[in-house]
Amino acid sequence: MSGAAWTQVELLWLDGQIERWIRFGRPADERIIDRRNRVVMFAPGAIFALVRWRADDYGTVESRIAILRAVRSGEGFTTHPFVTPGAEILLNLSGWARVQAVLGAIDVVEGLGLRAEDAAPDHWRTVGARIGVGLPPRPYDRARHRAWLLRRRLGR
Repeated sequence: MSGAAWTQVELLWLDGQIERWIRFGRPADERIIDRRNRVVMFAPGAIFALVRWRADDYGTVESRIAILRAVRSGEGFTTHPFVTPGAEILLNLSGWARVQAVLGAIDVVEGLGLRAEDAAPDHWRTVGARIGVGLPPRPYDRARHRAWLLRRRLGR
C-alpha cells in the first residue's frame, strides 16, 4: 500500500524514557522499522489520538495528547511533531493532569460502546477547550452521537 496521500505518524517506545503511542484510531497500514520504532498511516478523514510522554533522571518532563484528523489531498493542515505531512488539530494539550482528563473523556465515549474515533470531531474540540481552561469536559452521550451521525449524513 502506498502512503503518499496518507498521514504518517512516527511512534517510538524507549521504556521509561520516551513513549509515543496511538490511544485510539484505525491505522490503514503500518511499517515496523525495528522493535522500538514504527510508522502508522491513517487514511484521509481518519481521527486518531497521539500520546507523547518523555522522562529524564528526575521524572516526567513532557506529557502531551493530541487528537488529530488526517487531511485529504489539497486540504489545509497544521504541522505537528512526528506527524507527516500534518493534520487538522482537534485537541492539543500538555501536562499530566490535562492528559489524564482527556483520557477520561475518551473512556466516557468508549464506555457508551462507541469507538472514540467515531465521535463527533466538535466533541474533541470542546473537550480540549474546556480542559484547557480548567473546566470539566461535557460528557458525550448517545443523543449527541446520533445527532452527529445525522448531520454527517446530510453533509454538514
